[in-house]
This record gives sequence, C-alpha cells and structure tokens, in this order.
Amino acid sequence: MVRTRLYRNGVLEAEGFPYADVSEHLKDPSATVWFDLLSPTPEKLAVISEELGLHELAVEDVLHPHQRPKLDIYESHLFLTLYAVRLGEDATALHLTELSVFVTKNALVTVRSDDSCDIDAITARWDASPGKAGHGVSFLLHTLLDYVVDGHFDVAQALDDRVEALEDGLFTERPGNNRGMQRRMFDVRRTTVRFRRVVLPMREVLTSLMRRDLGVVESEMAPYYQDVYDHVLRVSEWTESLRDLVGNVYETHLNLQGYRMNDIMKRVTSWAAIIAVPTLITGFYGQNIPFPGFSHAEGFWTSSLLIVVASAILYVVFRKKDWI
Repeated sequence: MVRTRLYRNGVLEAEGFPYADVSEHLKDPSATVWFDLLSPTPEKLAVISEELGLHELAVEDVLHPHQRPKLDIYESHLFLTLYAVRLGEDATALHLTELSVFVTKNALVTVRSDDSCDIDAITARWDASPGKAGHGVSFLLHTLLDYVVDGHFDVAQALDDRVEALEDGLFTERPGNNRGMQRRMFDVRRTTVRFRRVVLPMREVLTSLMRRDLGVVESEMAPYYQDVYDHVLRVSEWTESLRDLVGNVYETHLNLQGYRMNDIMKRVTSWAAIIAVPTLITGFYGQNIPFPGFSHAEGFWTSSLLIVVASAILYVVFRKKDWI
C-alpha cells in the first residue's frame, strides 16, 4: 500500500498518485510531496531510493527492523527512526510500530512496519491546520512527531494508572493472592522498561533535529518543535518516575510479605507456647506415679484447672501484645 500527497505553495493539490511520479513533482521547488509505505519490499525500496537518492545505509536500516530511535544525517537527506506506541488491555500488551522517516528538502517519506499506526489520524491533523502547510516539510514532520509523542503521553498515563492500582492493591490484596500481585507487578515493570527504551532516545532526536545548521525547522515552526520537545522531556521524566514507583511498589510488597511472615510466626509461636504449658504440667506429673490427689477425682480436676488457667493467662498476655 502506498499513500501519496502533493502540496504546492502550501495548498493540497493532489493525492493518491503513483509514487513513480514523485521525482517529476519534486522538480518544482514550490512542491512538497509526502508518501507513505506499509511494509515495502526491498525492490520497492530500491525504486524509492533511486527516485530520491537515499543513502544505502538508511535503506538498510529500514529493511532491518527494531532499530533504536535515532536521527541520522546524510548529505542529501535525514533519516529518523521513531516508534508509535499504544497499550492494550493487558499490562504486557505494548504495541510498537516502527516508523522510518526520510526527510529531504521538499519530500517526506514514512515507512511503517505494520498498520497499527493510524496514518489517517496524521493526515487529519495536517488537514486541520491548512494555514501551516506553506511551511512544507517542516510542517509535515512536526505533525508526525507531535502525533507520536502524544501517543507516548497516552501510554505513560495508562501505565501511571496501573501503577496506582498496584499501590492501592498493596494493602487491600488478600494474603492468599500474592502470586497474582507479583505477576501484575512484573508485567507492569517489564512494560515500563520497554516503553522507556522508546521514549528516552527521543530527547536526542528532537535536540539534533532542531539544530539550525540542518535547515529542517523553519524559524516560524521553531516554537512548535520546542513544544514537542517539552512534551518529550515530560514523558521522559514521567517514565523515569514510573520506573522508580514500580520498584518502590515491589520493595513495599516484599516488606509486607516479610511483615506478614513475622506475624504468622508470632502466632504459631504463641500457640506453641500455649500448648507447651499443658504438656509441661502433664509431663511433670508423669501421670504414672502417686501425686497429691492421685487416684482421687480432685487430683484430676486440679491438673485440669492448672492447664486451663495457665493457657488463659498466656493467651491474654499474647493478645495484649498483638501476637495472636
């Protein structure tokens, strides 16, 4: 699938034309072309590379997925690797869509690894700001970056909600359901680590992209790029705090497990002490030698009374100490 658009002097003039016509449109300096490729074949990428004069290393990165978010600077174009992210219902369902972006003077090429990235939402944002289309590639690239970073914000918010749910569950979770709690903490922690790997490099990408010597960001668009950069910083800081929060939740959970274990040990020890007293009394008497009350009913009742009274005293003492 290939989607194409042609802007001329800031006005959308055509879309849906064959990508083979791109080179003809680019001969006009007033034209700005965007086209999108979905999981292209190496042969199709080779044609695009020849049309736009793309560097072979950049094309190779597209063919080898799972690249780190980055910005590569070549003589005739820039190459960016970004990740559109969304979070599913499951804490482990972090969906990453790799976006490879080629940026030339008057062309923007996006290559998606799969169709989970909503390209219609990006084009809708372009159509919602027709007054900025005159800035050409600078405007198109800003909207793309803004869409990606907004997705990062949504994921950070969802992860934050799940961490808060874990915090609330620390003191309300039933003692017998510790395995489920540990599994949820592990899943959220692993998802946060994966998300952090995508978010943190974006600071370097935006910082390099805003360099004046590159000439990509026009002066009128600089405040908009700065706004995206501020959002990237906020998401990065948020992600770092989430990682710390998950670690704190895990440590707190372990401490609570230790406290519960100590409490159980106190209870067991207390009951063992209660049981040990009757055992001591009956063992002292032996029940097989004459003792005061031997062979008489009052002897039995005396020993039984001692057992009950001593056990009751120990129970009261342990109960006051909150050991039982």
